[in-house]
Amino acid sequence: DVNTKLVGLLGKPLEHSFSPEMHNSTFKSMNLNYYYFPIEVGKDKLPKVLDGIRNMNFAGFNVTKPNKVRVLEHLDDVEELAKKIGAVNTVVNIDGKLIGYNTDGKGFIRSFKDKIDSGPEGKKYVILGSGGAGRSIAFNLANEGAEKIVLFDQYLYCSRKVADQLNKRVKTCATNMELKEENLKREIENADVVINATGVGMYPNVEETPLNKELLHENLIVCDITYNPLKTKFLKEAEEIGCQTVNGVGMLINQGAE
Repeated sequence: DVNTKLVGLLGKPLEHSFSPEMHNSTFKSMNLNYYYFPIEVGKDKLPKVLDGIRNMNFAGFNVTKPNKVRVLEHLDDVEELAKKIGAVNTVVNIDGKLIGYNTDGKGFIRSFKDKIDSGPEGKKYVILGSGGAGRSIAFNLANEGAEKIVLFDQYLYCSRKVADQLNKRVKTCATNMELKEENLKREIENADVVINATGVGMYPNVEETPLNKELLHENLIVCDITYNPLKTKFLKEAEEIGCQTVNGVGMLINQGAE
């Protein structure tokens, strides 16, 4: 009705997303007159869509690939942690003023603790992908006491930028490497956790995997922030080797709750 508060999900592609079902079922159970729906938009039309949101009955919106970083330049204010991370996944609309937050990393850490029964303290992490979600996870891990974080990305300048910002803004614990098999092998050999934040293996490209399974070893905890499919090829191969695995469902639920 005319009083329904709208909440959007801005990104592209979105047909794989569980977020509308998750949020709408929650709104219904709490008797909230809210409606959550996907808005497929890439970088070109993002400013026009945001102008519309400012002037409509939107409570706010979520942001996903490929807009988590570029949305920052269109916001009126950003929380301190999201500023440090340099990416936003949640925006609140207050009378046409858009305020950005980042709940991705918090969601990942809560999920990790629930599944693994231990926190990030003292562990070495290899993170594949330094886009919006990858950088949020890296910053939150550093904030929670990770000993070392090694970032890999197909674009070397992206992983370098995130590592430099993390070392300056949180603590000196991050480095980046060129995405080569010998570098991956060396860093994964003595890592505690490997996280796939690249989106490789996401529906519909379910036969893809971010790295050769021979680089994994049974003492690793292997995480994939993808939740569709529930178990990516990457996680299946990790389980075959004997690794403990964490899929993306817990992160999705916890970042959504936040």
